[in-house]
Amino acid sequence: MRKHIFNAGPCKLPDSTLENTAKAVMELGNCGQSIMEVSHRSKDFQLVFDEAVELFKELLNIPENYSVLFLGGGASTQFATIPFNFLKNKAAYVNTGTWSSGAIKEAKLFGEVEVIASSEDKGYTFYPQNFEVPADADYLHLTSNNTIRGTEFFEDKAYDVPVICDMSSDIMSRPVDVSKYAMIYGGCQKNLGAAGVTFVIINNDFAEKNLVADRVIPTMWKYTTHINKGSMNNTPPCINIFTVKETLKWVKANGGCAGMEKLAIERCDMLYAEMERNSMFRPVVEEGSRSRMNIPFVMAEGKEDLMQEFLDFSVSKNIVGIKGHRSVGGFRASTYNACTITEVEALVAAMKEFESMKA
Repeated sequence: MRKHIFNAGPCKLPDSTLENTAKAVMELGNCGQSIMEVSHRSKDFQLVFDEAVELFKELLNIPENYSVLFLGGGASTQFATIPFNFLKNKAAYVNTGTWSSGAIKEAKLFGEVEVIASSEDKGYTFYPQNFEVPADADYLHLTSNNTIRGTEFFEDKAYDVPVICDMSSDIMSRPVDVSKYAMIYGGCQKNLGAAGVTFVIINNDFAEKNLVADRVIPTMWKYTTHINKGSMNNTPPCINIFTVKETLKWVKANGGCAGMEKLAIERCDMLYAEMERNSMFRPVVEEGSRSRMNIPFVMAEGKEDLMQEFLDFSVSKNIVGIKGHRSVGGFRASTYNACTITEVEALVAAMKEFESMKA
């Protein structure tokens, strides 16, 4: 029996992605080779790669002067690659949780980092607003959705410096004005495909003109390398790119990013409403900053000793993946694009039943 999957990553994937990837593992099209065997420089794989890139561009309405790259190493590798390429004097960062903190730590290896806003003093329970960005910053780094803490922003703002954003866990969940960003990046395993491939959407002029000229940067660490070689300077993660392509086809068939946003709002509204109503649980993020993708919650005051019992109860209801991150505890329901309303209804029903059992 298929589980009700709320994992934070690897994510739940559409059935069509799973089915078509399984077929491609046996044979890609009619080429007589598996997607795991075919040459990344062959016409057969180039068609897969090109379709994935074109779907990315179409669904996000990416401007002409941007490249879409598929790289290895996860979003965490980008934490260092970004300042290695672009931090000359000073970079501005907003600290909203674990992943932005990791990006800040890596950036400090290459130059001055100014944390211009942070929600750390309140346990990362809100997303900072109306911060001032230094005019002399080489770039501003943001994390649009905080997978562990459950905060998110939904407006793409223009700033006086180039903006780089980690969108690992909310990419394709809403329309995005890509022109407001010099670069968007993320691990695909949280909303797009299987773990093992990282997407980078980058302004070509920014990549070329802002490269730190007096720093020796190895070939594979330069964004210009991957732009010029079309992500093919070395062997890309072929099967992972195939899963991204299949998921993007599914997104397009289901209303594109606008369709995904409508579903995301419906799912999260249902869950947050139950948390506010249910005497057993409470949300932890302030209204106005609540993520649509990762929804953390805890037992209500005085009910803390029932946490493990509810986890066990949810498993008995075929629900998996709601245990909170090890660094914060509690619960977390990740409601990514492929999460269905039926699955959210199952979690809400389990919460209601647990309340009736314990009230």
